[in-house]
Amino acid sequence: MSIAAVAPELTAGTWNIDPAHSEVTFVIRHLMTKVRGTFTDFSGSVQIAEELGESGATAEIKVASLDTRNPDRDAHVRTAEVLDVENHPTITFVTRGVRAEGGEHFLDGDLTIKGVTRPVSLSVEFNGVAEDPWGGTRAGFSAGTTINRKDWGIEFNVPLKGDKALLGDKVDLQLEVQAVRA
Repeated sequence: MSIAAVAPELTAGTWNIDPAHSEVTFVIRHLMTKVRGTFTDFSGSVQIAEELGESGATAEIKVASLDTRNPDRDAHVRTAEVLDVENHPTITFVTRGVRAEGGEHFLDGDLTIKGVTRPVSLSVEFNGVAEDPWGGTRAGFSAGTTINRKDWGIEFNVPLKGDKALLGDKVDLQLEVQAVRA
């Protein structure tokens, strides 16, 4: 399938992620509610090919930029007990393929967290292209997936009364990306 059939205004080439207008967020169950967090330091690009399946993306997230709005919790998550920022300062994603299925689009790739690389599929929504006030051309994308943190060796937890635990295993990852045509 050609990219023109999916999004004719999205031209082939490299589109660089604009971190000032993008966000990488996550949600995990903590006690009886959900905690939301963000990574504030990241970079990457989207490579648009004439054929949709040949398109891709790469991203690098600085783990130290984790922010859950609780400095003590953030400091603990950065330790070797959880994300081990000292030995694994980045989280990376590299595309293996792009596919359309049932009217939806997926970005299949390898996600590396804490030195462990596993395949993931992100559901992707194309939000359009527009000229910005500074003479650039921007494309918008939303993407997301749910992972099991234990698949990446993140085992830390604290048992609670009964069969409950401090943390859930599932982590929802969400991206809102503005990319600028290079």
